[in-house]
Amino acid sequence: MPVIEELGYQPVRADQDLGALIIQEMLERLYFSDLVVADLTIPNGNVYYEIGIRHAARNSGCVLVGADWSKPLFDVDQMRQVRYSLPQEVTTDEIATQIRKLLKEALPKLANGLTPMYQVLPGYPATVQGDRANSIRTYLQQLSEFQGEVQAVRQAPRSERRERALNVQKMHGLNEPVIPPVALEIMYLLRDFAEWQDTLAYIDALPERIRTLPVVYEQRCLAQSKTGNHLEAIGALEELIKTSGATSEREGLLGGRYKRLWAGAADSVDKSRYLNQAIEHYGRGMMLDLNDYFPSCNLPRLYKIRGKRGDGDRARAAAEVARLACERSALRNPDDEWARPTQLGMAFDAGDITAAEELAEKVIEEGAAKWKLDTTLNDLELAITQTKEADTRKGLQTVFLQLKSLL
Repeated sequence: MPVIEELGYQPVRADQDLGALIIQEMLERLYFSDLVVADLTIPNGNVYYEIGIRHAARNSGCVLVGADWSKPLFDVDQMRQVRYSLPQEVTTDEIATQIRKLLKEALPKLANGLTPMYQVLPGYPATVQGDRANSIRTYLQQLSEFQGEVQAVRQAPRSERRERALNVQKMHGLNEPVIPPVALEIMYLLRDFAEWQDTLAYIDALPERIRTLPVVYEQRCLAQSKTGNHLEAIGALEELIKTSGATSEREGLLGGRYKRLWAGAADSVDKSRYLNQAIEHYGRGMMLDLNDYFPSCNLPRLYKIRGKRGDGDRARAAAEVARLACERSALRNPDDEWARPTQLGMAFDAGDITAAEELAEKVIEEGAAKWKLDTTLNDLELAITQTKEADTRKGLQTVFLQLKSLL
């Protein structure tokens, strides 16, 4: 509030509307206010709704701010924001002073920027050109046809998928103007069915406005690591977290890069350090979003390998978090492509031969690609090495060899 006053505005908090017609007052303030500052640190549906109204109502004067570790939803995350450092434990007077200084400098710079509706639609709201509607119809038709080609790649025989994915890239990959949804879909096709170098080359050829999107940057870091540049990927991910905030995905990717370094390290000191780093970042990712099973599902076997006091309990807790998150995702999103391989990995971690055999039957029926076998087999083998009972280890090994033969 003091910063707003110093900038010459009279501050009013949106959550202090006390009248009977709260919505009416909120709408009036969103329209008539000279400046709207929307804090995205805590995900709040009302805030996103209010941002949309302001963007449609006025051509400027809406500034998005948030803590550096916050995770805005994808659409809003593409918009310019003021990111401030905010420790999650205690906010001291010194930190508050730093935040006030940053906001005082940044708010005036962004306050006069055009809001998205006025940027995208010349003449909005009164004199938008009618031919835009025909352009949108054409665009939607083309996008529908493109999605059909994408699905054809995903349903094709395994031997044809790489060639088909590269053909889709050749036909649509860098057509001007490059449309973000098309670019992202092609990026994921190349990631799933082509070589990692293909993915890296495609990302690097994208226009800067798409190449620098956080979701694209994350996938570039993954491709970097998959081509052997683990340290460069780690540095890039740490810089992304510093500039755009930590998310469960980013911390999980960092954990995965350290796990790769641990697996390849010959020096015992380095091996121990990398293992601890992998556990630390996977743990951070799990705590950032308990519904994201990607970080938590990697922790049980790593805790077992480390074997410090309390790691057994930590492994069981992480396994339960992963199991519940995976089941939740499968119920809410049947198309979740990682739920299947995660369930398979958890069956191996738990030493559940029956579950592993049942899931293996589904892998044979649905195909190795759908179960991400090329990326999960190493983890399954690692889980076997951590299984103490000989009979269980032998049973899991039989299932593992059956799955390996599918690649």
